[in-house]
Amino acid sequence: MAFLRMPTNATLDRLSAPKRDEDLALGSSPGTRRPFRRLGPVLLFCFTAILAILTVSPLIWMISAALKPGNETFGPNIIPSQPTLENFRYVFTALPFWRYMLNSFFVSGTITVVALWFHSMAGFALARLRFPGREAIFLAIFSTFLVSLPVIIVPLFILVRQMGMVNTYAGLIVPAIFNAFGIFLLRQFYIAIPNELQEAAVIDGAGYFRIYWNIMLPLSRPILAALAVFFFLANWNAFIWPLTITNDPNLWVVQIAIASFHQQYSASWNYIMAGSTIVALPTLLLFFIFQRQLVESIKTSGLK
Repeated sequence: MAFLRMPTNATLDRLSAPKRDEDLALGSSPGTRRPFRRLGPVLLFCFTAILAILTVSPLIWMISAALKPGNETFGPNIIPSQPTLENFRYVFTALPFWRYMLNSFFVSGTITVVALWFHSMAGFALARLRFPGREAIFLAIFSTFLVSLPVIIVPLFILVRQMGMVNTYAGLIVPAIFNAFGIFLLRQFYIAIPNELQEAAVIDGAGYFRIYWNIMLPLSRPILAALAVFFFLANWNAFIWPLTITNDPNLWVVQIAIASFHQQYSASWNYIMAGSTIVALPTLLLFFIFQRQLVESIKTSGLK
């Protein structure tokens, strides 16, 4: 019987020598790879820090200018030498700013709640129900991504005027409820949910609405929270449609108020920055409150 001979250390060295020579020729020796591995995270951190500074610096300058007196607005110092709240007080006294804030909260909040309700039902129907023309309806909804608001603003205004919704809250709210992005995102989320959950509910005697209410909605809380933030911010920052549909100052939202305030006080940048800071604070608070839900929605989308 022939016995297998174990290779000696010399044999192993000869076999691995060409590989080491090739690594040395390519410059990929362990000694040269380690510095690059250590340098990579440092470069990534520096790049991320630069992007963060470029993103936050306009916000910091806006807050700094809002706290400065008028003769110090464009000064080189970021921290005001004499901080004052007089700019914010003047904004609330020169204009009925509380009225504009309440209008924006009411319009944005109503659109967000109603849109999430209808979009979740539409996404569930397009993802879970079987009916003729389902794919054609989804393609028709998805095709609206190709049409922007300035393209349809004239026929939309004519339609809203014929319905008697000019200078009304309904004119501000109803046309902004439909959003193909929300329907598309929720449909894709519901498609990724295992069919076994729905089949088990059907065996227990649950109907479609009970499946939607007791199974789909609880599972979609992270994605609904993310969509709520996106919808609220989009409607809070809306300018073109509210400017088109309203000419009554009592129905103005904050973006129209800031534009009007800018026209009246174009040289007083401390007042303008104070008003802009007031408008930006609710969006920042909303982001910090729902930050955990946003991260969960991103993680859930990645796992799917």
